[in-house]
Amino acid sequence: MTKEEVKAKVERYESMFGDICPGVFGFFGDFRWLSNFHLSPITFGTKIYPSVEHAYQAAKSTDKNEREKIRTAASPDIARKLGRKVEMRDDWEEMKLSVMEALLRLKFKDPDLRANLINTHPYELIEDNWWGDKFWGIYHDEGENNLGKLLMKIRNELV
Repeated sequence: MTKEEVKAKVERYESMFGDICPGVFGFFGDFRWLSNFHLSPITFGTKIYPSVEHAYQAAKSTDKNEREKIRTAASPDIARKLGRKVEMRDDWEEMKLSVMEALLRLKFKDPDLRANLINTHPYELIEDNWWGDKFWGIYHDEGENNLGKLLMKIRNELV
């Protein structure tokens, strides 16, 4: 996605939604590649995971069998569902942001994805969602948007 394509899509969204759409608002459609559900294999540890979502959910557990079951899940959605059932490592809450950042850095080593991410500059990246996640995104205009913040941090280092 070129810088011009990003600009045109953001301007289209802004014309439709006005001030509530200050940039890339939601990681779906043309911006699905920003989502952790986007299939872009990454090597985490010694294993290849089909997506950031697979790797993130697997990282919640220290049990090798649980991690492997998540890694080989048929889709990111199934990986997420499996990740909700694992026995979480004791230090997960303290480390989940740094794990996500590390996984995103691996994802954006891909030259095409990295170029796409750079081309979103200077727009705000907002993980708008309909499933109620206020930690990683925004739901009904409330939330921390931590996924968007991590993506913008990585992008700003690359620009």
